[in-house]
Amino acid sequence: MAEIVLVRHGQTEWSANGRHTSYTELPLTSEGERQARVVGEQLAGRTFAAVLSSPRKRARHTADLAGLTVTEVTEDLAEWNYGEYEGITTKQIRATRPDWSLWTDGCPGGESPEQAGARLDRVLARARELTADGDVALVAHGHCLRVAGARWVGLPPSAGGLLKLDTATLSVLGFEHEVDPVLITWNAPLPG
Repeated sequence: MAEIVLVRHGQTEWSANGRHTSYTELPLTSEGERQARVVGEQLAGRTFAAVLSSPRKRARHTADLAGLTVTEVTEDLAEWNYGEYEGITTKQIRATRPDWSLWTDGCPGGESPEQAGARLDRVLARARELTADGDVALVAHGHCLRVAGARWVGLPPSAGGLLKLDTATLSVLGFEHEVDPVLITWNAPLPG
């Protein structure tokens, strides 16, 4: 059975500092570029029927450095829209909203968990169609890929909060008994 490989983009200045980054365009750090090349080494020899990417430069640059040829760019793979929380950390948010959780509250001026989940459901439906021709890669961001993992196994978008996902990691979605969606690999660290 074909698999769906999730690739989180390499490190950026904001991801290294824990700042929420959705629509802000940031380049990969030198470490992020190194991470993306290592992703490519880990995927060497694997072919993909399709590679879907977020439109953000950090995701597309990661795909390029990893040697992945993007076949489709979709806004549905963009990071969770953090609205008023763009560029700030969870610690800063909790200074004024101590009980805030992205996974249950969403973001003022941004997306709710249900809205993010609806986008990722569309991505997963598209990816599942494309697996008829072979493996599919999704190159995107931490929170949206965590939602994708949760939704793949039938959990609500909020369950993405239970799935840690580091920069430049690989996760694999697949099937058991040819029809039952499962997480095959999650947050696999890269060597070095």
